[in-house]
Amino acid sequence: MASRMRQLKITKSITNRESQSLDKYLQEIGKEGLITADMEVELARKIKEGDGRALEKLVKANLRFVVSVAKQYQNQGLSLPDLINEGNLGLIKAAQRFDETRGFKFISYAVWWIRQSILQALAEQSRIVRLPLNQVGSLNKINKAFAKLEQEFERSVRYQRPLSVIMLDVDHFKRINDRHGHAVGDQILRAIADTLKGSVRNVDLLARFGGEEFIVLLPETGQPEALCLAERILNRVKACAVLYEGKRIATTVSAGIADIASEEAGNLEDLIRRADAALYEAKEKGRNRICLSD
Repeated sequence: MASRMRQLKITKSITNRESQSLDKYLQEIGKEGLITADMEVELARKIKEGDGRALEKLVKANLRFVVSVAKQYQNQGLSLPDLINEGNLGLIKAAQRFDETRGFKFISYAVWWIRQSILQALAEQSRIVRLPLNQVGSLNKINKAFAKLEQEFERSVRYQRPLSVIMLDVDHFKRINDRHGHAVGDQILRAIADTLKGSVRNVDLLARFGGEEFIVLLPETGQPEALCLAERILNRVKACAVLYEGKRIATTVSAGIADIASEEAGNLEDLIRRADAALYEAKEKGRNRICLSD
C-alpha cells in the first residue's frame, strides 16, 4: 500500500506543472543526472518489486527526453507544457512495464509510450476543441492509417505470412525549421513523402506518423527485403533536395526495422514499438543509418 501511495505521489509531482513556468521546469529536470545501463537494469528490477523510489529515479532521469519528443507535436492543439505532461504519463507507464532482460536501453523502449500518450491526448483534444481543418485532418489520417495497418497485421498473423515495418525520421528537422523556416521544412517533408511513395509497392502501406516521422508496413516481406528497401530509401532521400533562395537544401533520414515471427507475433503496437526503438538506436549512433530490431 505504501508503494502504491508513493507511486500516485510521483505521478502528481511530475505531471502537474501548470503553476510553474516552463523555463523553471526545464531547469529543474536538467539538474537530474543521467543513469547508466546497469543502473537502469537494477532500477527496473526494484520497480517490479514495488519500489516507488526506484520508479521515481528512473522517471526523473529521463524527463528531458520527453521534452524532445513533445516539441515534435507543437501547434496541433495542445500547448507544449500540456504535451510534456502527457508525455510524462507515457514515460511513467514505460517505467512500470520495462523489461530489463530484453537488452534495450530504457529510453529506446520508453519513446514509443511517450509518443502514444501524446498522440492519444491530441486525438482526444481534437474531439473537444474545434481545431483548424488541416490539423483535424492530420489526426484523422493517422487514425485511418492505423486501422489499415491493424488490418494488414492481423491478416499476416492469421495466415502466418511475413510482415515488416520501417519507421523513418527526418534527421535534424528542427534545425532545418529554425534555420530556414517552416515553409522550407514543409517542402522537405513533401519531397521525402514523394520519394517514399516512389520507393514502395502498391501493396505497401505508407503513413506519416506524427511530426517528421513516417511508417511503412510491408506485407509479405521479411527483414532482409525490408533492409534492402530501407537502404534504397536512405540513398534516394540523401540525393533529394529542395531549392531555397538559390541554394540546395538536402537532408537525410534514419530508419528502424522490425518484423514479425508468426510464433511470437504479439500485436501491432509491439511491432511498431520495436521498430521505433530501432529507429531511436539509429539516431543515437549518428543518424543517416538503419538499425534492426532484435
